[in-house]
Amino acid sequence: MKAAIRKFNKLCLTTLIAVYFLILVGGVVRSTGSGMGCPDWPKCFGRWIPPTSAADLPVDYKDSYASNREKKNRKFAVLLSTIGLTETAQKLLADESILVEADFNASKTWIEYLNRLVGVVIGFLIILVVWQSFKLRSQEPQLFWLSVITLIGVLFQGWFGSIVVSTNLTQWTITIHMFLALVIVFLLILIYFKSKFESPVRLSISVTNALLVCCIVVVLVQVFFGTQVREEIDRIASSFNRADWISNLGVDFIVHRSFSWGVLLLNLLLVYRLRKTKIANTLSTALITVILASILSGVIMAYFSIPAFVQPVHLLLATVIFGIQILLVLKVNTSDSSLLY
Repeated sequence: MKAAIRKFNKLCLTTLIAVYFLILVGGVVRSTGSGMGCPDWPKCFGRWIPPTSAADLPVDYKDSYASNREKKNRKFAVLLSTIGLTETAQKLLADESILVEADFNASKTWIEYLNRLVGVVIGFLIILVVWQSFKLRSQEPQLFWLSVITLIGVLFQGWFGSIVVSTNLTQWTITIHMFLALVIVFLLILIYFKSKFESPVRLSISVTNALLVCCIVVVLVQVFFGTQVREEIDRIASSFNRADWISNLGVDFIVHRSFSWGVLLLNLLLVYRLRKTKIANTLSTALITVILASILSGVIMAYFSIPAFVQPVHLLLATVIFGIQILLVLKVNTSDSSLLY
């Protein structure tokens, strides 16, 4: 039984690393503007292996894919109206820019296609996680049900990815897509931790836990501000040269930049408290190291005209910070709770 648990734990870790890799690849897709490299989903230009030249496409491919997206968007708008988001649905249908088809670009098509291939691999890994957890369900039912929930989350994320494409990368859908990825990261970390350590996780009311919650919240807020800055860059990219992007960003960028110091200081306070109680020293060091690396990548983007290769790294580091914080919550709450006050 212990051998099976260890095997399951390694599979969970592999899947978690793969998800982080997908987040990095997704950042590359965003920074290179390749999100609409494939105008349909799950296929790419109606093929499982995309074309390499516009000559391989029908003359009217733009009209064809725009029409298909319009039909899908109308169905999605009905769903939005059903759940009470009527105004959002109306804005979606009224935005004619959604139906503007981009010119074929082989490089962007293959970048997006590789992103989808990585997503497929992760899908199979999640299925393996569920299968392995099914074998353990009698002894570890929590692992099984958490695995099933994760699979449902991945399937929903895949479906919502199709919505991101059909709405031509509408900004709010990209933001939701990003936060759904964080939910999947959270679930995989929880499964990984529970399969590695026998001690149960018991959340307690304490100063340390309150600090941890605050640190997680401010990181999520910072990620949200980051998505707003990215949306603003998308809007001005066609009007200004890359060297002028920073100078033309608005208040969201200023808030995002300034808020990073709040993230650092609050997490330093957390680490100081954890080191006093001698809990999770290695994770604490890793947390501050990654936060500093994230700030450094932000500085590089601000002073060097937002290099495309730094953007996905900056995004990845933010999600790693979130992952370490979740691990800290779990680690702290399997330790002696008397040390937390």
